[in-house]
Amino acid sequence: MAYVDICVLPVPKKNLDAYRSLARKMGKIWREHGALAYAEYMADDVKPGKRTSFPQSVKLKPGEVVWVSRIVCRSRRHRDGVFAKVMSDKRLRPMMNPKAMPFDARRMFFGGFKVVIDL
Repeated sequence: MAYVDICVLPVPKKNLDAYRSLARKMGKIWREHGALAYAEYMADDVKPGKRTSFPQSVKLKPGEVVWVSRIVCRSRRHRDGVFAKVMSDKRLRPMMNPKAMPFDARRMFFGGFKVVIDL
């Protein structure tokens, strides 16, 4: 079964174009290094909850929207190899400068998931 990395982050609405541009570049780099798929999703119907929710998870501020990224690889082992190649790609360095990022990376969270059911 495949292995999926999910990333959840807040993006200021004023930076949506800059974030889309960054995401397109990142997606190309991930795909060049072997990821099977790369997708970005912008929240459309994610209301704050009483205990937890997508907005609460990233401490969403007024004027921001929740984004989710998905990267698909063949397996955890394949993902680890792709990840190592991506992280050593020199094109990534300018994009990883926290001051240049179009979002607050301190409120981003991510993790790897085993695909259990894929209909």
